[in-house]
Amino acid sequence: MENIQHSHVEVKGLKLHVAEIRTGPKAVVFLHGFPEIWYTWRYQMIVVANAGYRVIAFDFRGYGLSKHPAKPKKANLMDLVDEVVGLLDSLGISKNYMFINNSEIL
Repeated sequence: MENIQHSHVEVKGLKLHVAEIRTGPKAVVFLHGFPEIWYTWRYQMIVVANAGYRVIAFDFRGYGLSKHPAKPKKANLMDLVDEVVGLLDSLGISKNYMFINNSEIL
């Protein structure tokens, strides 16, 4: 897809797959539903990036190209929150403007 950069970021001992467009302080993070991956947001990512935002979508733990945790059955919603915060910290984003989610979990 257009200008989508892929990388892996280590957060809390897990290697997470990250898809990203643009750089800068104004960020929008897309959170996929289950059992989807970052690819769900590919078209929306391009539109939001063209509006001037840094756009990030990542595969949650155990999905897509992200690693599985050692004890997946012990995971809970707070693990996801911690991973999003850790991801933003590792990408140098101190303030986030918007999260977009298509799931009923949040």
